[in-house]
Amino acid sequence: MSQITPPNFKASNLPKNGKGYLFPLILVTSLFFFWGFVHNLDPILIPHLRKAFQLNVFESTLVDSSVFIAYFLLALPAGYIMRKYGYKSGIILGLVLFAAGCLLFIPAANTAQYIFFLGALFIIACGLTFLETAANPYVTVLGPPETATQRLNFSQSFNGFAAFLAPVLGGKFIFTEVKYTDTQLAKMLPLEKQAYMLEEASTVKAPYLILGILIIVVAVLFIFTKLPDIKEEENIQEKSSFRHVLGHSHLRWAIIGQFFYVGAQVCVLSLFISFVTSSASISQDEAKWYAGAAGLAFMIGRFIGTVFMRFIAPHKLLMLYALISAVLTLISIFASGMITVYALIGVAFFMSIMFPTIFSLGIAGLGKDTKLGSSLIVMSIVGGAFLPPVLGLISDATHNIQYGYLVPFACFLVVFYFGWKGWKPDHIEKEISLEV
Repeated sequence: MSQITPPNFKASNLPKNGKGYLFPLILVTSLFFFWGFVHNLDPILIPHLRKAFQLNVFESTLVDSSVFIAYFLLALPAGYIMRKYGYKSGIILGLVLFAAGCLLFIPAANTAQYIFFLGALFIIACGLTFLETAANPYVTVLGPPETATQRLNFSQSFNGFAAFLAPVLGGKFIFTEVKYTDTQLAKMLPLEKQAYMLEEASTVKAPYLILGILIIVVAVLFIFTKLPDIKEEENIQEKSSFRHVLGHSHLRWAIIGQFFYVGAQVCVLSLFISFVTSSASISQDEAKWYAGAAGLAFMIGRFIGTVFMRFIAPHKLLMLYALISAVLTLISIFASGMITVYALIGVAFFMSIMFPTIFSLGIAGLGKDTKLGSSLIVMSIVGGAFLPPVLGLISDATHNIQYGYLVPFACFLVVFYFGWKGWKPDHIEKEISLEV
């Protein structure tokens, strides 16, 4: 998930003269890499589990639903727990859940039950909710205040690197060359088919076992590493209400826009391999490299978009990028061959700025409603749970996954509208210049 620069935090127990920052910063930065890595294993996991359990597209998208429902349910409780018990405790709890979810892939594979994989992914995502909530504040306080933005961008770059690396390494470990047609599977004896499913499911055990062990090691390091105590700076302004905060039309549109944007991002990236193996008739082994390229394009697009926003108003750039993404998505739907692959990689590049830009424009001018408004925008990522299954239903009904990509196409049109008109605050007429 894309990251947002957090509100102001203050810290105590900071090392004097800046000494002792490096190792804690390395540890916290590793979190960006690990959650980026496990998220970007999903494009590998979805086609593999679809093959192992003979799932249709709709059923395979439940992988995304299990992840993003966890984010939606845990977003507010995670923040509350960390404010009450400390951000370090939140990180350790998040790592424990992360590791537990990874290790649960082993019994899930041994039983060859799809529902158990979904449960393991849900637990992983619960852990990631804690990590993503805590990591940004720590990066901002682990060093001089004047270089906080640079540290945050540096740490987030490891998330982008993981987006490239995960599909390549995950595909190498998880994908198999064994492939049976529907006719061949129908002719198999029940025990023979069960053995095939167990063998296919078992390939996920090694990578998730290794990842789980690494996360346990990181958790132990956090336990024995001294970190500053941080908490969000108190705001003594009057508390806001849902009725009042939703009175801001641009916030309402930001919530809607973010819902559809996250849905589009998950559709495009999570189902990337399933899409290109169908539209371009390439192997899964070849497709994993293009999935890595899409992750790399997403990272590069974020950095380039940040530069462009120094010269172009954010809402105008958002509108332009959404329009280009919609056009490229249409090309991927109605074309065939490698052009569909390149079009989707282009979509990954152009949608890279959308999450932080929608967020920033959505909270502009909210005043005392900023905190609640921010929470509502973050919770709208539940679009990643609901829209991929819609793509799956269309794909299954038409027997063509390309037609399913009409869903992200429609999503980008909603984002386009937000960049065109929906972004304007009720009481602010002038354009607002914000950086991603």
